[in-house]
Order: sequence, then structure tokens, then C-alpha cells
Amino acid sequence: MSDLSDEINLARENAELRAANLRLQRSNARLKAKEADLVEAVYQAARDAAVTVGKASPVPRPTRDRRKSPEVALLHMTDWQMGKSTYSYSTEVCQQRVRTAVAKTVRLAEIQRADHPVRECHLMLGGDLVEGVSIFPGQPFEVDSTAFAQVFAATALVESVVLSLLEAFESVTVIDVAGNHGRIGRKGDMPRGDNLDRIVCRIARERLLGLDIGPRGQVQARLTWEPNDKWYAITEIGAYRALLVHGDQIKSFGGNVPAYGIMRKANAWATGVTEPFTDMYLGHMHQEMTLTMANGGRVYMTPSTESGSEYAREFMGAHGRPGQRLHFIDPSAGRVTAVYMLHLDD
Repeated sequence: MSDLSDEINLARENAELRAANLRLQRSNARLKAKEADLVEAVYQAARDAAVTVGKASPVPRPTRDRRKSPEVALLHMTDWQMGKSTYSYSTEVCQQRVRTAVAKTVRLAEIQRADHPVRECHLMLGGDLVEGVSIFPGQPFEVDSTAFAQVFAATALVESVVLSLLEAFESVTVIDVAGNHGRIGRKGDMPRGDNLDRIVCRIARERLLGLDIGPRGQVQARLTWEPNDKWYAITEIGAYRALLVHGDQIKSFGGNVPAYGIMRKANAWATGVTEPFTDMYLGHMHQEMTLTMANGGRVYMTPSTESGSEYAREFMGAHGRPGQRLHFIDPSAGRVTAVYMLHLDD
């Protein structure tokens, strides 16, 4: 009798386990379907953004400067946080400041041209072009637009930046990396490649390289923009090589800008972890800083266009000025010849 009772109990437990396993499988299937729907919705928003932006106006080619000993403009634009809302920042303020940074770049290039040619511009897009809406608790209360709207606005702004640079320079090269604010959901929820920054850059790149707007303004012949799915990118300007990272790879964070952690990572990457580079550029910390590596190379940190961040004031004890970074490079000597911080709170 006891054996029969044990068999009945065992059969009941097995049935309960099978039922629980079936419920878990169904729950997991629903979760995967929800994640797939979210990713597809974001990509659909990006496709819609491409249509919404419309076709660009003709881009005139600047007059060719045939003088010798040219230098190259290197513009680092990062941490736009499109959609972020503070007492002094919004989508409209972001757009205005980015356009101001481009206008200052063009003006400074004209000043440099009084002495030597500046035919080329290398644009580094350092990530966090959008604010996102769900990477930390409470974030939805700190934005003025949805992730979809941020994708629309950021795509249009990236295209505007590149087209404006094509009007001022004979050729433009773009490299990009993704930031942590571009990820969809919390860290680890989605594959690393599902990132709003990547979506924005891909749509902008494909639209710009697909433009055909006349023999003197043809974009394809003057724009270089290779796709990038790595956490870093390197742009080569003659003998100068710039390593671009967003900066969220830097740990050792102690409540303020982690200079020690930055130097440790930069020196490690310079030992051959990445391809060889001369200097490193990063954002993420929303601060301006320059450090010197063990091999003599420099680490250049660029601030954000954002202002009024309560997080920066409360947690980091910092209140950086909004800005972007412009350098001029001597490609023959392989070094930076001029450093400009483009302050945007004027």
C-alpha cells in the first residue's frame, strides 16, 4: 500500500513539474516575442525617420585650395542626449547647440586657411546621440520626447551636420561608435547591436551615400563613412591615428571623473589591444579634460551639449560647460597642431 501511495505522489509531482515547465516555456516565449516586437518597432521608427526627413538640398562643392602643406580638421561630436529635458536643455536647445558647434568649426577652419589649406574634415560621432527612455529608473520623467521621436530628430541632425561640413570642406570622413544611452532597455536586455545610436548612424549614412544631387555637389564622391559594429573606431589622417570610444568602457568610477581608470584603460589599449593609435578621444563623462599617456599620446575628453543635469551636480559633484571639440591635424607630422573647445553656452 505504501509503495502504491509513493508512486501516486511521484506521479503527481511529475505532473506538477511538467505543468510548471510548460508555464515557464510559455512565459519565456511571450517575453521573447515582446522583445522582438520592441526591436522591430524601433527599426520601423528608423525607417519612418528616413522618409520623414525628406530629400536633402544640393550641396555645393567648395573651391579647391591647391596650396601645399595642408592640415585636416578633426571634429569630435558626442553626448548630444537628444530628448533630454532639464531646466536649461531640450531637443530644441540640442539642435541649436549642435548647429552652433558646426558654425564655429567652419569659422575656425577659415581662420586656419589664412595660413595653410584645410581641405578635409574628419567627423567623429562619439555616441549618446539620443537620451533613450528606459536605461535607468525614472528616465521617462527626464525626457521631452519618445525614443521614436529621438531617432527622427537625431537622424535629421546628423544629416544636417554632415551636409553642412560638405559645403565647407572638399571631403568629409565620418566614424561612429554607440553610447550606453542608445541601448534599448536595461543593460543586458538586448544584444549590443540593438542600439539607437547605431540605428541613427546607419539610416543617416545610407541616405547620405545614396544622394545624387549634381556633378558639383555629388555626395558619394566626397563622403567616406564605413559601417562600424565595434565598441571603438579609428580614423587615420596621414601619420595621425585617432582612437574613438564612447567612454562607458571606463570603470573605477568613484563619484567623479575617473582619471585613474581612464589612464589605465588608455595605456592598456595602446599596448596592442586595438590597432595602433596616436591619441584617444572619448565623451560619456560630460567634462572637458586632457591627459597624457605613458607613450606620450594624449587622451582628449569632450563634454556634452547638455546642461542642467541634476545627476551630474548631485552624484558627480560637477557642472561642466556644454561644448564639443575641434582639433587641426598635421598629417605629415602626425600630430595635433591646434586645439579648440567649442563652448556652447554663450
